[in-house]
Amino acid sequence: MATLYTHKDSNIRRTWFLIIFFLLFIIGLGWVFSYQFNSPIILVVAVVFSAAMSFTSYWYSDKIILKMSRAQEIKKEDNPELYRLVENLCITAGLPLPKVYIIDEMAPNAFATGRNPEHAVVAVTRGLLEKLEQTELEGVLAHELSHIGNRDILLQTVVVILVGLVVLISDWFLRWTWLGGRRRDNREGGQLAAIMLLIGIGLAILSPFFAFLIQMTISRKREFLADASGALLTRYPEGLAKALEKISADRTPLRVANKAMAHMYIANPFKGRKVAKWFMTHPPVEERIRNLREMEI
Repeated sequence: MATLYTHKDSNIRRTWFLIIFFLLFIIGLGWVFSYQFNSPIILVVAVVFSAAMSFTSYWYSDKIILKMSRAQEIKKEDNPELYRLVENLCITAGLPLPKVYIIDEMAPNAFATGRNPEHAVVAVTRGLLEKLEQTELEGVLAHELSHIGNRDILLQTVVVILVGLVVLISDWFLRWTWLGGRRRDNREGGQLAAIMLLIGIGLAILSPFFAFLIQMTISRKREFLADASGALLTRYPEGLAKALEKISADRTPLRVANKAMAHMYIANPFKGRKVAKWFMTHPPVEERIRNLREMEI
């Protein structure tokens, strides 16, 4: 019988396997492009440029996200019950108390952000507070605190860096190819050089697509992990399961939602849209609910 612990361990292993595969994929991509142009500097420049952009987004991403979602910080006196739930869960989880924000929207949803547990934020919509029972709200808060405790924010930042690197290298390769950039002389490798050129063009076109697929897969694995960790924290998986049922069934639009941060919410904010499973930012909610109800603590 599957337990919360086996599901948690399985998701951790699968996530790190995907990241290792992602890193090997980038190294291979850089080698092909560097070989074709006979210029290792391509990979070096791409890494430095991508890291510089991601460093900036890492330090300021929480402020940008909160601004985009129009979230407003509250103090304990503004909502004592919400603060009490967050405080109790943080004590149980051994986490610092994060800042608490409320989004003035009636669609029930929530997300966590921040670069580490000491600079974390939990944001919930007003609809979540009004439409969920206390045990259900506690399940949602435990899920979001688990994202903080599991260092998902840092992991997602690393993945964004890797995706950006793939896109940059691919874009540069295509531009240099079409503009007649300095390539390895075909006489040096004959048919091998021609084959490598075709492989390079194919990778340049398809690599961003595969990179985003890997990003979505890792995002979905972290949602399963946060579900399991959140249920362990409350010792009541049914609370989160019922919350997910209510959130997924509610058709109130989340007006502040956008594609750039859709993966951060506890449930897909764009309900009713038919999306292929590979491109979904979240696992199917039915599967998440089934996993929670089949697990033993």
